[in-house]
Amino acid sequence: MRPVPEYDSRSWLLKALRETAHALEAIIWNADASALDAQPAEDEWSPRALLTHMAEMERRFHQRLERMVTMERPRIDAFDADSIEAEGGEPHDIFDAIDEFGSLRQQNVYLLWSLDDRDWQRTGEHPYLGALTVLQVAREMSEHDLAHLWQLRRTCDALQAASV
Repeated sequence: MRPVPEYDSRSWLLKALRETAHALEAIIWNADASALDAQPAEDEWSPRALLTHMAEMERRFHQRLERMVTMERPRIDAFDADSIEAEGGEPHDIFDAIDEFGSLRQQNVYLLWSLDDRDWQRTGEHPYLGALTVLQVAREMSEHDLAHLWQLRRTCDALQAASV
């Protein structure tokens, strides 16, 4: 009997973070172009707005991680993830948004991959939450991904069903 490999939460976290861009693209790949701007409900984002939001959030996570790994206990910005949209307020081309997200995510994954055990425990000082570790930020990124992957899947499925 082969031994069960030891569970390494950081490896699984990096794997999940690395796969998100492909998962986003797979969800919208066959979506009808007209559905990309449709809002499933008044208070929900269209697929284009959602992917633009993901790219903008990734930019902010990148800035946060860079500060945390290059500075000693830097002050990190607070932001309301639910209110962050495209810079300038206009959604980008959906494939440009995915490319931007993918490029920034790749940079973030490479950065996280390069860290040693001590670096994962480096902290930044959040104005409301106090000290956050790099590991906590990476987990926040993954949780954000999961919430929006589910939202995008649900939205695209609903819009596709409505167009039939």
